[in-house]
Amino acid sequence: MIILCQAILFDLDGVLVSSTASVERVWRKWAEKYQLDPEYVIEMAHGRRTVETVRAAMPMMRAEQAKLEAEKLESAEVNDKEGIVAIPGAVELLRSLPVDRYTVVTSGTRALATARMGYAGIPAPKAFVTADDVVNGKPDPEPYRKGAMILGFSAEDCVVFEDTPAGIEAGKSAGMRVIALTTTYPASHLIKADAVLDSFAVLRVSFTGSLRLELP
Repeated sequence: MIILCQAILFDLDGVLVSSTASVERVWRKWAEKYQLDPEYVIEMAHGRRTVETVRAAMPMMRAEQAKLEAEKLESAEVNDKEGIVAIPGAVELLRSLPVDRYTVVTSGTRALATARMGYAGIPAPKAFVTADDVVNGKPDPEPYRKGAMILGFSAEDCVVFEDTPAGIEAGKSAGMRVIALTTTYPASHLIKADAVLDSFAVLRVSFTGSLRLELP
């Protein structure tokens, strides 16, 4: 498969940075504190803004309390750097791209995204989209639409790299093509993506005025 595009929008966790262990540690502790099913909460947490996961897990919680809980969870994740490393091939891929042709669109806050990129040695784009920059997080298309706007390209000229069903839905709803990685979910959960890869190792990217992605 060959995909031509003008820009690439990368999710962060599970796409550029391996942070699953940290996410699960923090959310499991929180779920147990409130006597919730940890596996259910962790499943919801992947690919979504923290505050939206809190609201979904505890719908009766007052808005101000949910916001406070989200802030505590984000702080815990910022300080939990054990096992935060770059996804194999991610750094090399980013360094091969023109800096004005890609950005990061993450469900984490700016503080969390900056910390994790730093821990993993991921070069941070000059401008990127975080939970702080949107009203509605993934699976809503708003984050990816903002990412395309930052780069100055239309949705149809952008390709999204994602690892969660919520992220795939956000990218597709924004009118973009989506390539999924099986770093967080099995391929059977990612069938709405245009293509599914096991790793960046099988991807070939070249640039001659536009980006050419070669997939097996």
